[in-house]
Amino acid sequence: MFRYRGHQIRWWEAGAGEPLLLIHGFPSGSWDWHYLWDALAKRYRVIALDMIGFAFSEKPRGYPYDLIDQADLQQALMAHLQIADYHVLAHDYGDSVAQELLARHEGGAGFLRSMCFLNGGLFPETHHPVLLQKLLMSPIGSLIGRLYNRERMARTFGNIFGPQTQPDEHELDAFWRMIEFNQGPRIMYLLIRYMADRRVHRDRWVAAMQATRLPLRVIDGAVDPVSGAHMVERYRQLIPDPDTVLLPHIGHYPQVEAPELVLEHYLAFREQRVDQPAETTTPA
Repeated sequence: MFRYRGHQIRWWEAGAGEPLLLIHGFPSGSWDWHYLWDALAKRYRVIALDMIGFAFSEKPRGYPYDLIDQADLQQALMAHLQIADYHVLAHDYGDSVAQELLARHEGGAGFLRSMCFLNGGLFPETHHPVLLQKLLMSPIGSLIGRLYNRERMARTFGNIFGPQTQPDEHELDAFWRMIEFNQGPRIMYLLIRYMADRRVHRDRWVAAMQATRLPLRVIDGAVDPVSGAHMVERYRQLIPDPDTVLLPHIGHYPQVEAPELVLEHYLAFREQRVDQPAETTTPA
């Protein structure tokens, strides 16, 4: 645990070597990375936290949740650990936090080594929210959160996972444990404000992605209805020399649905684009 703005934040660390920060998505937490954790920790110093309002960190009712603050939180942990620069692997909501970190890096702070995105709303114009997200954003959002339960969660997750890689009961139990801990559903209507934040910061974040010399890769589950192949198509239109990997038949949670493939393509990214000396790095 460490304290951030007076609140307890849960975080994990394993391994040694270059620091790799894992940033989870909505509405879950760092458990999302558990299938990759040991393999990554054999190669890197792996760090992950449950963002404020998520999983096993505190979930204050009156907190002004936004993506800028969540990026501040990530940097606060890295400062706490005295880590000056690091790599990032992010998913979903975490992609937006990572985009904010990238914009800060491009603004002159210069603390990132590489960035890899899994399925997420990198561009608001290609993000297709599920019904739950739309309802949480509505005037009855607080009521929807209070009525949210494991059955509704299972239906939503079933719709965004690939048809051949549906979550099993153990995985659904784990997702629900993160969400329901400390009455999490009661603040989901506050967390969902991130969709509006994305629109506010969209141009600045995309400009940073277009300008950066930092190695970037997208590894994306193609059949995700929220941010699947259609998001990657937009990425290829907007980002110079795009480095993208589409995973056929995989949905919104590739690190849970196909962890071996995510690991394979992430390690290839590190070997080919990041970890080689600059003069021998393979072009994207």
